[in-house]
Amino acid sequence: MKYYLLFISLCITFFAQAQEEAKPLQLSGVVLSGDSIPRPIPFAHVYNEKVSRGTMTDSEGFFSFAVLPGDTVIFSCIGFQKEYLGIPDTLNLTAYLARIQMKRDTTLLEEVTLYPWPTRDRFKEAFLATNITTTANDIAMRNLASQALKDRAAAMGISPEEAQDMSINIQNQDIYNFGRYSNQANGGTAILGALSNPLAWHQLFQSFK
Repeated sequence: MKYYLLFISLCITFFAQAQEEAKPLQLSGVVLSGDSIPRPIPFAHVYNEKVSRGTMTDSEGFFSFAVLPGDTVIFSCIGFQKEYLGIPDTLNLTAYLARIQMKRDTTLLEEVTLYPWPTRDRFKEAFLATNITTTANDIAMRNLASQALKDRAAAMGISPEEAQDMSINIQNQDIYNFGRYSNQANGGTAILGALSNPLAWHQLFQSFK
């Protein structure tokens, strides 16, 4: 029993001496990216895991704070993998310099397409329910355009229907001439370009006859 108490006393004495000998030192350094051209990482977290204390790098990636030998310092920053720095417990220095390089943490996410409506049916319902307001100005401009056509037709001594037919014939003649001047076989090839115009179908049937 006496030897057992002596052993415990020696362990306590040794531990107390070790605690007295462990003097804090100033850890300083710079945190850089692990790219081919290293760049400073500003505002990265520098955390002492043992004492739950830390600091942050400045705008140039530099940091400095006090640690004890045997401490473990964790470096973290969004977009980079964590890095760990163990302070050797045999150091007898008052300052320690470190150069930390952090690897980029790249995560590839699957492509996501966002729609303002959850389903196609909801979009269809919203689109069909859209109410486009017609202003008084829109109605006035529409009436003025119609009246302007009637006035021009009256000045030419023809009815509005005749003026419309004349406009269609002029358009078809322009297409026919374009076909001839562009070395096409005949005007029928050019008239095919007007099939998207419903008013040109009559002229197409007449050319077939």
